[in-house]
Amino acid sequence: MSVEKQYSPISSVWEGSDADLIETMLEFYASIVPEPILDATYNKGRFWKDSDRQVVSMDINPKFNPMIVGDNREMVGVPDTAFGTVIYDPPHVGPQGRDKSSKKFDEDFGATAECGKEQNWSLSYLYPPFLVQAKRVLKPEGLLLAKITDMVNSHRAKWSHCDFMRMAEDAGFTVCDLIVKVRTGPMVSTKWSTAHHARKRHCFWIICRNSASCER
Repeated sequence: MSVEKQYSPISSVWEGSDADLIETMLEFYASIVPEPILDATYNKGRFWKDSDRQVVSMDINPKFNPMIVGDNREMVGVPDTAFGTVIYDPPHVGPQGRDKSSKKFDEDFGATAECGKEQNWSLSYLYPPFLVQAKRVLKPEGLLLAKITDMVNSHRAKWSHCDFMRMAEDAGFTVCDLIVKVRTGPMVSTKWSTAHHARKRHCFWIICRNSASCER
């Protein structure tokens, strides 16, 4: 008598840590061995504090001592089809969003990338060159896991997660899923006096596969 194998679903809303969510996504979505993993925006390596995963760190800032010091929009010297997974956590706010009274925005949120009129008050221009490189360095069927946060800039909502998904499809990825990660409270600033938009207390993890299909 055969017994049907039961699968463990993954929720579309996540209230735990990024690190735990990444591990869950790797276990759930990977159709090939997910390692080695390229963290293309390593920063302080918060995602991997207690992880045993084989991670290659990349960051444009040498102060974080990454294995690869470089711009993830160029990935100079990184070989083709070398990684089972690429992790991407780009800047979520431009210099206009700095609030040094409460946090080190430059380090924690990457608030150094240009985000003015020439960039249409958006950070989405960062995505296409990165996606070309991610496509190049990923193995066939490899995963791209991207943490994207929408923002309000120049009094307009900027739907960065929509831009990323469209641009990923244009780059040849298949966008397979979208997980909403919730944090305990919204970002606030002492310099804000009037609210015209909801204070966001969530971001999106977007799951893309380097394949024409999402099927494992």
